[in-house]
Amino acid sequence: MRILLIEDEVKIASFIKRGLTEENYTVDVANKGEDGLYLAEVHPYDLIILDVMLPDTNGLLICRELRQKKITAPIFMLTARDSVKDKVTGLDAGADDYLTKPFSFEEFLARVRALCRKADRRKGTKLLVADLELDQLTHAVSRAGRQIALTAKEYALLEYLMLHANEVVTRTMIAEHVWNEDFDSFTNVFDVYVYRLRSKIDKGAKKPLLHSVRGVGYLLKEG
Repeated sequence: MRILLIEDEVKIASFIKRGLTEENYTVDVANKGEDGLYLAEVHPYDLIILDVMLPDTNGLLICRELRQKKITAPIFMLTARDSVKDKVTGLDAGADDYLTKPFSFEEFLARVRALCRKADRRKGTKLLVADLELDQLTHAVSRAGRQIALTAKEYALLEYLMLHANEVVTRTMIAEHVWNEDFDSFTNVFDVYVYRLRSKIDKGAKKPLLHSVRGVGYLLKEG
């Protein structure tokens, strides 16, 4: 799942991104509200985490604008303001949840999971390609009943490929969704991760599912 974090405090943003990445989420970070608004318009995020106090604008205004632009991803607001009135204002602006700083990261992750479940209920939580199954809630992956252990980045790559099963996905598409905006799509890191992923999901199988399309990208197909 891909998350957009709009947070101006660099240390906090780095801490949150690291924690979410360890939980198999792909995270893009914007340090300004307008940058975050732009990213939200050009990429389909599963969740937007939005700080209220931003250097260039108010997070509440960004939240309202996101909703006016028909962006339906759940919005999780973070702020140092803890009054009931502030929470009500945030929820009325279009936010789905509201958490005050400082916060327990364990609680933060639980709320992230809850918001992702809320979004998933609208689209289903399990992805299936042939006998390969991925559960977007538990992050469990199996093929023909065999459990497959993946790293965070391998999981994110497989999830994206399964969401686009039977479609050729380019290296640029993968770079933008699985890595981040500034990732170099010409690096051989792709080949390394695809090789590792292929060795895990196609190991011992009669029919391989993951294929390379020379000069274009990759294809996950049923047969």
